[in-house]
Amino acid sequence: MEKVQCICVMRDLMKSLSELETRLEDVYGISLNEAMVLCSIGDDTIAAGDIIACTGLASSHASKIIRSVEDKGLLLRKFGEKDKRQIFFTLTRKGKNCLDRIKKKGIDVPEWLAPLFVEHT
Repeated sequence: MEKVQCICVMRDLMKSLSELETRLEDVYGISLNEAMVLCSIGDDTIAAGDIIACTGLASSHASKIIRSVEDKGLLLRKFGEKDKRQIFFTLTRKGKNCLDRIKKKGIDVPEWLAPLFVEHT
C-alpha cells in the first residue's frame, strides 16, 4: 500500500471512530475511552496499571479518563490495604448498569468498521 493511500485509510478509520464515539455519547453519555475503561473493569476490581494495559491509553491520558468516569459516578477508587499508594478501581452500580446496557442494547457500528466486528456479533 502506498504511503498516501495508507494515510487516507487512517483518515477513514479516525472518521469512523469519531462517529462511533458520537453515538456512544448520544445514547449512553460516555466517550469511547470511558466505555473502554468500563469494559476493562467489568465485574472486577483492578489497578490503574491494568486499565492502562487493557486500553492502551497513555498513563496521563488514562488518569484523565478515569477521573471523568469517576466524576460521572460510574467508578469507585479504593486504596490498597497494605500499600496506600496502590489504587484500585471498581464499577459502581450505575457503572455496571451502563456497561450492561451497552452489552444488551449495543451500539450502531459505522459501516466502515462493521467488517471488524463480524466475528464478535
